[in-house]
Amino acid sequence: MAKNPTIGQKAMVEAFGAFLLTFIGAGAVIATYSLSPAYPALLIIAVANGVALALAVTVAMNISGGHINPAVTIGALVTGKISKPDAVVYIASQIVGALVAGLFLLALYPAAAGASVHYGTPALGQSTGVLQGILFEAVATFLLVFVVFGTAIDRRAVKVGGFAIGLTVMVDVLAIGPFTGAAMNPARAIGPTIASMFFTNWYVYWIGPILGGVVAALLYKYLILKD
Repeated sequence: MAKNPTIGQKAMVEAFGAFLLTFIGAGAVIATYSLSPAYPALLIIAVANGVALALAVTVAMNISGGHINPAVTIGALVTGKISKPDAVVYIASQIVGALVAGLFLLALYPAAAGASVHYGTPALGQSTGVLQGILFEAVATFLLVFVVFGTAIDRRAVKVGGFAIGLTVMVDVLAIGPFTGAAMNPARAIGPTIASMFFTNWYVYWIGPILGGVVAALLYKYLILKD
C-alpha cells in the first residue's frame, strides 16, 4: 500500500513545479526575444507556459495536489482545502523553486538576450497602467484558479492531469500577454524579478493573482461545491 506523501515530499514537487514553469516560461520569453528583437512570438510563449504548467501540475498532482502557484495555494487556504502550516510550506517552496529557476536563467542565457527582457520578468506594456495591470492579472488568475478547482480540487472532476490547467494558462497568455506579461502566479513572477533585480511594478503580480485566485476559490466553494 502506498504511503501518504510527507510534507517534505509535497514541498519538493511544488518547488520542482515552480522551477519547471519559471525556467520554461521565462526562458521562452528570452529565447523568442533573442530570435525576434522587435516583438516576441506570443503563440510560442503561450504554448511554452501552458505546456510547462500542464507538465508541472501533472507531475505534482498525486503528491501535493499540483498547486505550483501561491494564488492557488491561498485560494485553497481560504476555502479550507489546505492547512495554514502546509500553505506556508507550499508557498515558500514555490518561491524557492522559481528563484532557483531565475538564477539558472541568469547563469545560462547570454546577457544580451536575457537582460533585454529582464530574464523573463513580467512587465506592464507601455499603454498599461498599474490598476489596469492588476485587474488583467486578477481576471486571468480568476479563470485559472476556477479551472484548477473544477478539474483538480473538485473530487467529482474527470482526471485529466494538468491538461486543462495548462490550456487555461496558454489562452490567458494569448489574451493579456502583451499588456502584463500574463504571470498569473506570484512565484513565476518573483523568481526572475529577484534574479534580474528588476522590481518595477513587482507588486502587480502579487495583488492581481491573489485577488483573482481568492475570488475564484470562494465562488467555486460556495456556489458549486456548496460545502
